[in-house]
Amino acid sequence: FSGVLAQDVLLALLELQDTLAGTTAWAPGAGRNVSLQDVCYAPLNPAAPGVGDCAVSSVTQYFQNNRSRLALRAWQQDGKPQGTVDWHDHLIYCVNSPLSFKDITALELSCMAEYGGP
Repeated sequence: FSGVLAQDVLLALLELQDTLAGTTAWAPGAGRNVSLQDVCYAPLNPAAPGVGDCAVSSVTQYFQNNRSRLALRAWQQDGKPQGTVDWHDHLIYCVNSPLSFKDITALELSCMAEYGGP
């Protein structure tokens, strides 16, 4: 992996997403500040969405927008060549099986997005 799929780029993307999610703008018609949860598509919680309920399409959703999950490493020794698995392995698995609730690596992470969808 290189370029836009480097871990430091993904971490910078998470920081940018957090900044944008916290942004507000004055809406004169509403007479108040509005934020992402006021305007986002939140299919699993449309009545009262939080930022995590918004269906934001991003490669970081394969890690539920969680820095700790992106940094995980684990030793894998069952059925395949032994070695360390990390975010690369999880990403490859999720690209091929985006509806999985648990990958087949030793990380055992979900491929589902933070909002609960694929």
